[in-house]
Amino acid sequence: MEGLNSRAISIEQAKDLYLHSKEAVNNEKTTETISFQDIFKEKTESFDDVKFSKHANQRLESRNIILSNDQKLRLNEGVEKARDKSINETLVMMDNLAFIVNVKNNMVVTALEQNEDSNVFTNIDGAVIV
Repeated sequence: MEGLNSRAISIEQAKDLYLHSKEAVNNEKTTETISFQDIFKEKTESFDDVKFSKHANQRLESRNIILSNDQKLRLNEGVEKARDKSINETLVMMDNLAFIVNVKNNMVVTALEQNEDSNVFTNIDGAVIV
């Protein structure tokens, strides 16, 4: 745009000068650098608290299991430990409770108490005790 003050130019030239300077400003805005730490933080924060499948919620309700905030926190910590070890389907044992969790989906698939008859767990590739 500096050429506008020093000499006479056509409207087309002025338009080109104006548009090119606008594109340069827009390009500067879009090439902002994002650090690895920012990307990592964004990705790891996307793992919210574990969710419970419909089946797991039914199991909890039918067994009158109500998780305290501390237990929920420990369950989440157990799932994070499993994720750190690249476990896909984990058994998380806590107090007298057992949870089968799909780590990738951050989803509790089922839940049971220790005093139940069924103590066999299949289709898991790791266990975490919290």
